[in-house]
Amino acid sequence: MVDETTARGISRSAIGTRARRWLLAGTLLAGLLAAIALTAAMDPADRTFAGLSDTVQSLMSVATPLFGILLVRDLRRAPDAVRVIPTVLAVGLPAVVIGVVGVLICAATLALTPAGIADDPWRHAGTIAVGSVLVQIVAGLVGTGLGLLVRPPVVAFLGTIVLPLGVYALLGAVDALRPAQAWLTPYGSVRNLLSGDMTVLRWAQWLCVLLIWGVGLNAAGAALLGRRRQAER
Repeated sequence: MVDETTARGISRSAIGTRARRWLLAGTLLAGLLAAIALTAAMDPADRTFAGLSDTVQSLMSVATPLFGILLVRDLRRAPDAVRVIPTVLAVGLPAVVIGVVGVLICAATLALTPAGIADDPWRHAGTIAVGSVLVQIVAGLVGTGLGLLVRPPVVAFLGTIVLPLGVYALLGAVDALRPAQAWLTPYGSVRNLLSGDMTVLRWAQWLCVLLIWGVGLNAAGAALLGRRRQAER
């Protein structure tokens, strides 16, 4: 049995149960099917690594927060000796797996496309590959953060969809606030990362999103969990 009090044990538990392995397999299968469907439906001029990655990685990132939420549920059931930080970091395992396999799916699908493709289909491929993994890591951290803040897993999962997209939509509704989307919302930074056209400014925007949705959200959740544990003693 995995020792849940160690960082290694927590990392293994991220995909260590049959249900979580099925969740991982289902997420990757959804990405594969989306890549195949997109390739068939796209105009040849739009068949690029960036075009596939934008949709495939975005689709899979909807499920990635679930791994973080499930890890937090394990944390709530564990002894007080189990720390928050190893639990939060453990979501990196499924996030990296999803990101890397998603990159391979998009690359293989594009390479094996029998019909025509764009003139420069692999433009920014290296940056997009790195960005794909970063997209999934942030998605996983949003899951752990909301999992810590909201006790019911279903509500926390819905929050990982409604809250980031809601903020994105609200900022987009006001012309003066639209530039803030890339600074304050995961989806705003996702569009930049998966386009591969990253500049120093866009990397700074992604870092800001990471600090807000990755570090800040989890710090607030860890503080709330700590107060709850003290109140229960």
